[in-house]
Amino acid sequence: MTVDEYLAWAEDQPGRFELYAGTVYSMTPERAGHALIKFAAHTALLAAIRRAGVPCHMLPNGMTVRVDRQTAHEPDALVYSGQKLPSSAVEVPNPTIVVEVLSPTTRHMGASAKLAGYFGVPCVQHYLIVDGDNRLVIHHARGEEDIIATRIVRSGGLRLDPPGIDVVVEEFFLVGDRPSTTAFPATAPPRPIVPHRPRSASRLFPAACAPMSCGRAWRACRTAARAPTRWRRRPG
Repeated sequence: MTVDEYLAWAEDQPGRFELYAGTVYSMTPERAGHALIKFAAHTALLAAIRRAGVPCHMLPNGMTVRVDRQTAHEPDALVYSGQKLPSSAVEVPNPTIVVEVLSPTTRHMGASAKLAGYFGVPCVQHYLIVDGDNRLVIHHARGEEDIIATRIVRSGGLRLDPPGIDVVVEEFFLVGDRPSTTAFPATAPPRPIVPHRPRSASRLFPAACAPMSCGRAWRACRTAARAPTRWRRRPG
């Protein structure tokens, strides 16, 4: 099967596939951790493009990269330069950066066959392999005379030129445990609830609370009700 035949066939098929040497391989369902790191890679690349202000575009997984006549891969993320592709496009003809996130089912393919395949595409300058288990990024970069330079990066900035962006390696692994950067006003700790201790009624109304007969109590209440209210002027 050729890539053109594969793309026509895959339009009506549920799920995700890749074409390798004329054979179609289905992709297994991914785990939550793998999906989170993919999302982090998308976010890190997009942030780097915005910081640099370069005319590049990031696309998540699902886009096809044609390697040769009978091989096509779907990277987990990619960056391409130039004009923005139409919304109906399914293939990226000019990727500059391709990213693969390792999973138990793609470790061998990502490290061997895809390395040679991606750099068989002349416009690919960088191939990043993200290892979520060991929290590192393997950076393959195209050099002069078909030399591929490889470095392992665990932290800090990673220069990808072209297209001229700098990604932060830690951002590939911070989804879910990234501290919020939004400043919130400090809130005072809640005050403990102190039970109100009512003042003794005998201190407020000693005459009324003294032992008395029913008739005497009635007369005292009547006298208090008829007494005029006295107001004291507030000093100052």
